[in-house]
Amino acid sequence: MTMENHVFESVEEKTFQYQGSLPPLPVPSLEESLSKYCDSVKPFLNEQEYENTCRIVKSFENGIGKELHQKLLERAKTRKNWLEEWWLNAAYLDVRMPSQLNVNFGGPAPYLEHYWPPKLGTQLERGSLATWLTLKFWDLIRREKLGIHKSQNAPLDMSQFQNLFNTCKIPGVTRDSIANYFKTESEGSCPSHLVAMCRGRIFTFEAVHEGQILSAPEIQRQLSYVQNLCQSEQDGIGLSALTTEERTRWAQSRDHLISLDPKNLSHLEQIQSSLFVVSIDDECPHGTPEDYSQIARLAVAGDPTIRWGDKSYNFILWRNGVFGSNCDHAPFDAMVLVEMCDYIDQNIKACEGRWKGSPVVRDLARPEELVFTVDQKVINDIAAAKAQYHTQASDLQIANYAFMSFGKALVKKEKLHPDTFVQLALQLAFYKLHGRPGCCYETATTRIFHHGRTETMRPCTMEAVDWCRAMLDPMSNLAQRQELMLRAFAKHNKMMRECQNGKGFDRHLLGLLLIAKEQGIAVPELYNDPAFTKSGGGGNFVLSTSLVGYTNVHGAVVPMVHTGYGFFYRIRDDRFVAACTAWKSCPETDAEQLCRTVFQNFTEMLHLMHSARL
Repeated sequence: MTMENHVFESVEEKTFQYQGSLPPLPVPSLEESLSKYCDSVKPFLNEQEYENTCRIVKSFENGIGKELHQKLLERAKTRKNWLEEWWLNAAYLDVRMPSQLNVNFGGPAPYLEHYWPPKLGTQLERGSLATWLTLKFWDLIRREKLGIHKSQNAPLDMSQFQNLFNTCKIPGVTRDSIANYFKTESEGSCPSHLVAMCRGRIFTFEAVHEGQILSAPEIQRQLSYVQNLCQSEQDGIGLSALTTEERTRWAQSRDHLISLDPKNLSHLEQIQSSLFVVSIDDECPHGTPEDYSQIARLAVAGDPTIRWGDKSYNFILWRNGVFGSNCDHAPFDAMVLVEMCDYIDQNIKACEGRWKGSPVVRDLARPEELVFTVDQKVINDIAAAKAQYHTQASDLQIANYAFMSFGKALVKKEKLHPDTFVQLALQLAFYKLHGRPGCCYETATTRIFHHGRTETMRPCTMEAVDWCRAMLDPMSNLAQRQELMLRAFAKHNKMMRECQNGKGFDRHLLGLLLIAKEQGIAVPELYNDPAFTKSGGGGNFVLSTSLVGYTNVHGAVVPMVHTGYGFFYRIRDDRFVAACTAWKSCPETDAEQLCRTVFQNFTEMLHLMHSARL
């Protein structure tokens, strides 16, 4: 399900016109889901453990599981997407750990690959042009002119695009919420102000003047005003660092902030409803980032006082004219940001990285600073937030590299699926480094369904493990290795198709667990069985992975567990680019080593296809 050649702007179709006619998310059969679950745990258990798990699963299937499944089917009758609300809560809004580092995704913008290599003094000029293009993308969605994504000519769900702009997560004591202020033109007026942050201070200005989006020179005028003011006066208090806190603590700090002065609530609402945040990084503590690893690191774990961790999009500008982003994951998945950044990338190429419109700057109101009333408690809370954030941020290792020997074109020539190619190389790399199978989460999209987001695809199959063992067994020959690899490819491709068609099992098992919790039923034994966690269930995957597409746009996430890795990758005709993350404080993991080993495996796998033919 790839969307490599779609058009950004559509004349005939409206972006959201098929939303009402998309099929509802199906509930898979209980028998099939449990059978697939049993397959998925096999690589991690010995014979006795496996038999015990099969017994637990059988007892679940014939007992409480059957009852919970019936209740799930009832729920699905009244909702077009039985999972949507549950997933949002369970995966994002109920999570209490700090989300800016643990849940948000971020990464480098690709614009340095052509017209914008790193160059000091270009920060605001380039940043203003990219901001203008971002506003054009907002306008495309507002007018419902963004081309609809399709798979085999069938429309995919586009609803997540309504959450890219004018959207913010609000912390709650036990559960967060999402505030969305975006409206299409047909729905009415939509907030049109931007927030700019620099040196711990927060400003806002209108991005539309007399019905027209500000031009790049006009945006530059506004950002220059903010930057000059911040350089000539003392730094702000860095209030936005509070958004990096543990969620309940941030909710309590926010309540206290609001109690100090009604203006504080109004300022918070201006940030929440803004289009997005422009983060002017004026004093990057690590100098100016030059390569993808440095940029990715600062995008994911950079200065917390110039980004609002709960905003759906923070656009980060460094002094040398390279850019990145940091996004809250709750309202949308990475494909939304990939689409927008690809749009900006294509347009920067088209205008050769220069503003070609009028240089005239209209008479605009100056940006307004949002000055909060604070007390000693707020100052202390900010200091505590910064301290915990910097401790965790300094522990993060990111290796973001390109494998340039070959890419999608050569892999497809061998009749191999490029995504599966990367996933199996990753399985082999983990096996080589750790001497055991690695339970793995790969994102599968379910956007053929109404409000579909993702399903968990589990690439660590018995077929993959058999192949990994053969690759490390000096007694196995090339023909055997190739046969086992092709078997692993076939299994992976079949499972991915099933997941995309609503026949995965992870979300189904989550639904059954949440039904039990809602009904006050004791957690079934299946979920307490060690096999559930060992195989990755409950968010315990040691490999957290996603293909971010076939464009120049990239990103990264932190590992799901302390002893694991994050592995985001993109695929081009001539290269594979990977962003691998790990925690330095875990002695077992090394992102650089995993990345290097995956790249070595690419060459080995292609060699295997060639050699076995000779």
